[in-house]
Amino acid sequence: MDQPQKLGKYAINGELGRGAMGIVYQGHDPDLERDVAIKTFRKDTLDKSESIELLERFKREAQAGGRLQHPHIVSIYDYGEDGDVAYIAMEIIRGKELKEFFDSNQRFATKDAVRLMAQLLDALEYAHKNGVVHRDIKPANLILMEDGTLKITDFGIARLESSTLTQAGTVLGTPTYMAPEQFMGQTVDGRSDLFSAGVILYQFLTGEKPFVGSSITTIMHKVLKEDPISPSELNVQVPPAFDAVVKKALAKRPDDRYQSAAEFRDALAGVEIRPPITAPAPQPDAEATAVNLATALPAEKKGKPWLWIGIGAAAAAGLAAALLRPPAEPTEPPPPSTAAAPEAAADQAATAPSSKPESKKKPSRKVQENKEAPKKGVFGEEIKPSHWKKETELF
Repeated sequence: MDQPQKLGKYAINGELGRGAMGIVYQGHDPDLERDVAIKTFRKDTLDKSESIELLERFKREAQAGGRLQHPHIVSIYDYGEDGDVAYIAMEIIRGKELKEFFDSNQRFATKDAVRLMAQLLDALEYAHKNGVVHRDIKPANLILMEDGTLKITDFGIARLESSTLTQAGTVLGTPTYMAPEQFMGQTVDGRSDLFSAGVILYQFLTGEKPFVGSSITTIMHKVLKEDPISPSELNVQVPPAFDAVVKKALAKRPDDRYQSAAEFRDALAGVEIRPPITAPAPQPDAEATAVNLATALPAEKKGKPWLWIGIGAAAAAGLAAALLRPPAEPTEPPPPSTAAAPEAAADQAATAPSSKPESKKKPSRKVQENKEAPKKGVFGEEIKPSHWKKETELF
């Protein structure tokens, strides 16, 4: 397909990328004098029945996004059709899909994961209150902007409260992020989005998906029947308090989950993120300090009496500390000189017990260390390896 010069009123200036439904162009709105992203869908590329269904989905994305104006949701400006091309004009965003970070095993510091999850949940709370359920919350639909903020995009399979386009019995979504009720074809609500958000939180904390398998059937069985390993068991850097938050978000029954995105966000905010433990700095010895002060004095300062007073006080303190120490234990007299009686000294050395204490045999230890070097997180923080060094005794 050749690049068009215009779509509707928008001048086309170049291509930004290609998506599942079509090409995304960079356009310009002459009325508002602003650049926009133009997402397109060609109606003539598929057979009629499939084209009609996808076109309805495309329109639904425009309708759902068009009613939402939130700093963490990509803004939709316009919908139109030009010949065989349907298009959506939207906000231009500069960033990368969260999926790219996860796929390349880039890690996030816990505080950054909580911050980004709070932005996601703020946006979901707003969408749900405005009658929009996304139904496909996943890393590929979350854009991490260049300024470190998160935005939700792609409301193509969203459920609108006023829409009858999607009925119960239709399975839509991405298997590894779908809630149990989505697999079962039941009616979904905002709590289904919260389940998907819980899966993303699990990935933030562990770098792993909670439900994986070689087939959709295997994944569905795990989502419906199995509980994932707790995050703190996979990553010892994760405070155990996160386990309860994740467990509730991933509850099988919607009634057992958080009942709103705001409730989920507040639970995350209440988890204490412990700073790394650092050893206290060693305190200098008083006597050594006094000596150092006296010997390190520059030559040009030695003629100043007030400085000598300070040095004298420090030296006196060091001397007092030395005098107050308990007397040393008496030591045994040195052995007789071997120069006067070499033969006796030799006999004594032959019969005297060894001065080295007998070493006790200790069980050997095998040390298993995580060879993974500390990594830099997405925002520059050092991320420690997920597991501590472990020691096991061998008998």
